[in-house]
Amino acid sequence: MVAVDATRDRLEGDRRHIGRMLCILLTTLLVLVAIVSLGYGASGVSAPRVLADWLAGRDIAVTDRVVMIDIRLPRLLTGILVGASLAVSGAVMQGLFRNPLADPGLLGVSAGASLGAISGIVLGGLLPAAILGLVGWYLVPLAAFGGGWIAMLTLYGISTRRGRTSVATMLLAGIALGAMVGALSGLIVYYANDAQLRDLTFWGMGSLAGASWTKLSAAAPLIVTALIAAPFLARGLNGLALGEAAAAHVGIRVQRVKRVAILTAAAAVGASVAITGGIGFVGIVVPHLLRLLTGPDHRWLLVNSGLLGATVLLCADMVSRTVIAPAELPIGIITAMIGGPFFMWVLLSNRRVIDL
Repeated sequence: MVAVDATRDRLEGDRRHIGRMLCILLTTLLVLVAIVSLGYGASGVSAPRVLADWLAGRDIAVTDRVVMIDIRLPRLLTGILVGASLAVSGAVMQGLFRNPLADPGLLGVSAGASLGAISGIVLGGLLPAAILGLVGWYLVPLAAFGGGWIAMLTLYGISTRRGRTSVATMLLAGIALGAMVGALSGLIVYYANDAQLRDLTFWGMGSLAGASWTKLSAAAPLIVTALIAAPFLARGLNGLALGEAAAAHVGIRVQRVKRVAILTAAAAVGASVAITGGIGFVGIVVPHLLRLLTGPDHRWLLVNSGLLGATVLLCADMVSRTVIAPAELPIGIITAMIGGPFFMWVLLSNRRVIDL
């Protein structure tokens, strides 16, 4: 018995060491990728030159200031926050559903946000001029965020009875809600004109091209709050891996963990989709890859998912700006081209385990 306990402690220590070292490695990698991303662009503005001028107290050219401060920096920060939020939300959903194939889309937030954005793009022109003048370009992000939250609240209401939320009901209801929302979105798209169809196509594939300080300031508070709250779910998600009954017996407030997990994922994904559009595979591939490397301990999985998700999205963004430069590919195409084959490889590599 003592030998078993010693072995278990040693393995747990090894995993903690791996998680800690991976966290340091991913932090370093994210900083390096961020520096490269900040200095990369079609304008030819050099980030080291701008930094040297700033440190030396020399005047920075207007063009350099606009490119670096108003274009590249908000795009960089948006990519970091959105990538981290998608990956962390995926890890939270996989822990909540106890299924490594789960992703934030199961909540219906992405589908609801898409319906809101589609409605804003296609039907926004029908609103009174006073309202259009008041919201301006905020119309589509606000509609997307509102649609995501309405979908989440609807799903939560359906799956909660007598103060208890059924994860199985939530999963099935999320699939049904996604189908209904998709049908309604298709109906609205049917009435879109050519210009609106182009906007819908580009928005649906996701992009960081429209990043700005205004959009970032609107979404960042929700995303940052969700990212800060997520690590506090680690103990509860680890307990849920044993089953709800076992988790309750060890003192975990299961219903509170479910509620906070759902709200955290919904806030992060809703805000992210509202400013960048739909970006797939980050939320499912990144946590799954880290789980293969460090195990299912959410104390390290959540933090490392945020770091790797941000890094992956920044790398995908640089590729999207390179493939058909000076034009840009939607970033969702890049993440799908990378994530799809990787996930297929994971499934093929684990067919024997999955079949069991």
